[in-house]
Amino acid sequence: MKSILSRPLSLKSNEHLYCPGCGHGIIHRLVAEVIDELGVREKTIGIAPVGCAVFAYDYFNVDVTEAPHGRPPAVATGIKRVLPDRVVFTYQGDGDLAAIGTAETVHAANRGENITVIFVNNAIYGMTGGQMAPTTLLGQKTATTPAGRDLKRDGPPLKVCELLSQTQGAAYLERVAVNNPKNIIKAKKAIKKAFQNQINNKGFSLVEVLSMCPVNWAMTPNESIKWIDEVFLKTFPLGIYKDKQ
Repeated sequence: MKSILSRPLSLKSNEHLYCPGCGHGIIHRLVAEVIDELGVREKTIGIAPVGCAVFAYDYFNVDVTEAPHGRPPAVATGIKRVLPDRVVFTYQGDGDLAAIGTAETVHAANRGENITVIFVNNAIYGMTGGQMAPTTLLGQKTATTPAGRDLKRDGPPLKVCELLSQTQGAAYLERVAVNNPKNIIKAKKAIKKAFQNQINNKGFSLVEVLSMCPVNWAMTPNESIKWIDEVFLKTFPLGIYKDKQ
């Protein structure tokens, strides 16, 4: 019998600890498939964040190091400059990248560091109990905004792709989602382009992936998938925000 589906070599067979319905498993697989297809597994180095993906080194079958809160772009910068022949990527959530790691993200993009950033945006702090994140939507209820995020008190959601598009050094910025097969195919295409850009020395590439967090959104997995289409995308539209050809 012909096998039509198998585990990517760049993904270990370890059981994920992510919550049921979480998008991290899908995104991990997409990243691993891209690394396999580009034939760069033996020279790829990942940077794990704090937050739900802190255990990325248990799942990716490549060299992975851990960085303190928000520092993956700084660590990736150092590794890439010392080992320019390696393919270096960070894998970060919205709390890690868009809160305490804002400075590292903006300056790495502005310098045009030749690294790849996978940014998982689920509009909430997942690992620590569902507190408001910089990306939480206006009116969205969280553990720290039980009546909903308020514009006057909390400010608007931080839109990372739009923000980084103002930097001269960013080469490629795209927002995708993993809530249905069509979007998953587009997400893989964007992730592959972000890795290919690095191989071709085009500079800083970031793919923002809108992902489900049913447990902290207090939804079923199916409801969380619909919520992305019906609510999440209105604040964070999908698309390419910068592409230096």
